[in-house]
Amino acid sequence: MRYLFFLIILTLSYSFYSCKHKTTNKPTKIAFVGAAQGTYYSIIYFATDTVVFQSEIDSLLDDFDLSASLWKENSTLSRVNNGEDSVSDKTFIKNFRLSEKVNKESYGYFDITVGSLVNAWGFGFKTGKKPDSIQIDSLLNFIGMEKIKLINGKIEKLDGIKIDFNAIAQGLSVDYIGEFFRSKNINSYIIDVGGEVLTGDKKPDSSLWYVGIEKPKTLENGNDNSREIEEIIAVEKCAVATSGSYRKFYIKNGVRFSHTINPKTGFPVTHSLLSATVITKTAALADAYATAFMVMGVEKTKDFLKKRDDIEAFLIFETKDKELITWQTKGFSKLVDQE
Repeated sequence: MRYLFFLIILTLSYSFYSCKHKTTNKPTKIAFVGAAQGTYYSIIYFATDTVVFQSEIDSLLDDFDLSASLWKENSTLSRVNNGEDSVSDKTFIKNFRLSEKVNKESYGYFDITVGSLVNAWGFGFKTGKKPDSIQIDSLLNFIGMEKIKLINGKIEKLDGIKIDFNAIAQGLSVDYIGEFFRSKNINSYIIDVGGEVLTGDKKPDSSLWYVGIEKPKTLENGNDNSREIEEIIAVEKCAVATSGSYRKFYIKNGVRFSHTINPKTGFPVTHSLLSATVITKTAALADAYATAFMVMGVEKTKDFLKKRDDIEAFLIFETKDKELITWQTKGFSKLVDQE
């Protein structure tokens, strides 16, 4: 799954409970962490007479992987990529329809058919030598969501088209966990799966949830495994996702090649945008739009956001002098913690 795990839940008291069922009028804070989708998950929630067991979350995420994982040979996604055309899996269909929506709204900068390009550049499920322009031109024949259809449970596509849900599926899994909590009448929570975050209502003491946004590491400021917070936001009832280009890349002839592939050109993006954080209603859409913005670059993203009042964003980019600059929407600035 995605490896852009930049968001960090900030909490001063992180208590763990056995999650045994009990009845009380005072909400109890319950927290647990685990591993899934090749990364971590971290959940904090408040409950009174109902609890969610960690085993239930593990089961939900395991079921999700059976739909959307590229690493499971028997997943619906793997079977479709290997030629199966019949799809009744509701999670696969949800991933596909949301991808169609973001693809259309982003003018094609978000595209789930980039799987063969991601693999060709050595960033995906399969690795290989860096392709030349002739190979790229050949692969572009299999890129573009207009070349794949899902009609009445049937996938129509060329055999060479490989679907990659990595830029949206992890967010959707977070949304599913949120739906599960709400079905249990638990509404105060923060869910983090590999950096895709969903928050519910405020905490019982009426305080907001705090989420940190990581400062990108560059060759100039130390590209190591340490983490530094660039900004902290206080949020409720929204999703937060960050996509970035500073952890998976390589440099050739002085040019940084990101793992983010532009589906229009077939090449990794080389622009100055290092990190895009998106706040919107669902984690799936936040995940997808953050990826789209990383493909668009700074100016196209700013132009896009001028027309949208349902998306807030925070961009971190690099000047020609290698200075880090930030830009944020007006709505985002209102969420920045002032303490």
